[in-house]
Amino acid sequence: MFKDQLNEYMVQLGCSGRELAEISGLSPATVSRYRSGERKPESEAERAKLISGIVQLAAARGIPALSEENVSATLRPFFSEESVDAEHLRDNLNSLFTTFSISNSELARSTNYDASYLSRIRSGQRHLADPERFVSAVADFVIRRFDSPTERAILAELINAKEAEEDTETLYGSLVQWLGGHNAKRNDDVAAFLSHLDEFDLNEYTKAIRFDDMKVPTVPFQLPLSKTYYGLEEMKSGELDFLKATALGKSDAPVFLCSDMPMDDMAKDRDFTKKYMFGLAVLLKKGLHLNVVHNLDRPFHELMLGLEGWIPLYMTGQITPCYLKGVQNNVYCHFLNVSGSAALSGECIAGAHERGRYELTKGGEALRYYQERADAIRKKALPLMDIYREKQAAAFHAFQLADAQKPGPRRRVLSAPPLGTLREETLRAILSSHGMPAAEQQHLLEHASAQRTHMEQILAHSSITDSFPTLTREEFARCTPALPLSTLFFPKDIRYTYEEYCFHMEQTNEYARAHPGYSLRPCDTDFHNISISVHEGRWAMISKSNAPAIHFIIRYSKLRSAIETFAGET
Repeated sequence: MFKDQLNEYMVQLGCSGRELAEISGLSPATVSRYRSGERKPESEAERAKLISGIVQLAAARGIPALSEENVSATLRPFFSEESVDAEHLRDNLNSLFTTFSISNSELARSTNYDASYLSRIRSGQRHLADPERFVSAVADFVIRRFDSPTERAILAELINAKEAEEDTETLYGSLVQWLGGHNAKRNDDVAAFLSHLDEFDLNEYTKAIRFDDMKVPTVPFQLPLSKTYYGLEEMKSGELDFLKATALGKSDAPVFLCSDMPMDDMAKDRDFTKKYMFGLAVLLKKGLHLNVVHNLDRPFHELMLGLEGWIPLYMTGQITPCYLKGVQNNVYCHFLNVSGSAALSGECIAGAHERGRYELTKGGEALRYYQERADAIRKKALPLMDIYREKQAAAFHAFQLADAQKPGPRRRVLSAPPLGTLREETLRAILSSHGMPAAEQQHLLEHASAQRTHMEQILAHSSITDSFPTLTREEFARCTPALPLSTLFFPKDIRYTYEEYCFHMEQTNEYARAHPGYSLRPCDTDFHNISISVHEGRWAMISKSNAPAIHFIIRYSKLRSAIETFAGET
């Protein structure tokens, strides 16, 4: 176990916890919790500090065996050994508490965990030192506490294990699996999302839905100033009526969309979903900007599916996605869509969506009230991601310049070697061989020089680890990679010849040998049109090279952490 290895190191070093804490830059309380097994280092920054502290003490005491390489190789497997997905556990634990009205104190009495500790686990403020033990304890409590036929049926429905309803042992195993989840499953969700983004072509999508031929309707749409909708079918009509009223309205004010209402029952109606997405496309065609406050208080799988559905709209550059921090309540559900022409407000009780109510308002004091309410929510919302297209190129390059000054390890998963490792004369020869006009050549050469400077600035204080495939000639022929020019928002693909690709690979290896902070790691990624960049603990960026070139910079912790894990294991 991690705590045993750490305590063994401290015996070898002959140091106290306070001494290790001081040299590591960690608090004595944190080191004490590491030693007791109550917790492990949760971030890359904490891990790096601990390893650095051990190595510094070893150097001061003349113990060469405890080098950075050896200590890192020994400790890091402990950091990734957990099979339980912490975020998945938190989401499902909260669902369990809500469904059965479990209190922290009740679970604490049964499992011998402190009630305040359980509260911090549920809010995501703490990670479990022994998650497998915790999951087993919770599952045992639930199986014993809720053992009536009705309660068993509810539990089986919640965890999607109806076949196990009457078999206690099987139901227990299903509950353990449902509560714990696995990091591999989360990686599958991330991989599916990234694969969809890698393959997505906005030009093909707009042709498929005939976006360029789409006409913004002008025929008057007759609705009273106020209309009320009850039940699912009427609520669907209400959402479509709001889109029609907004599309036909004269206002070009941004549209505000916010909802924590259930999604599944409406999403099952494919005809409604098509009409709804078409309505959003009409608003974009009209030139309206959409401010979307996403509800992220949902299982990770649903979160990724939801984001995947928004990809086409994100790619237009007309969406600002946000979220509200913290776990929202699990009793009252709300809905608020507001534009310059109409507002649609709704509500329901969790678990009773089919008995919900919407009200559409088209003007007067009521519309002004909802517009002010939307503004107030926006001020409380945080950006889910920053989206940069060519129009925001200056802002994106300013972000890169500012971030290069901030310490912290970087990891990248690329489809080709990075532009910053390619020598100027080699790049010039590649551009000339492709018949690139002189002005464009100069533009590309200047950008490549800036990328080399960017890497040098980061390596002056931090490390960069790059992963990309090494292609054989046959693999190269099946899918020829292009020069990585997404940071330039360059509209053309410049495909390597195999010899040019090999030159770039060779120069990247030379760059790694000349820069100790830069390391390479082979990978088997199937991505051809996206790359992933991570500044650990700060942000994760997904960059798409064409159709169109776009960068998504994600700071929301749950999504950022999942992409960090994916990048680290690819």
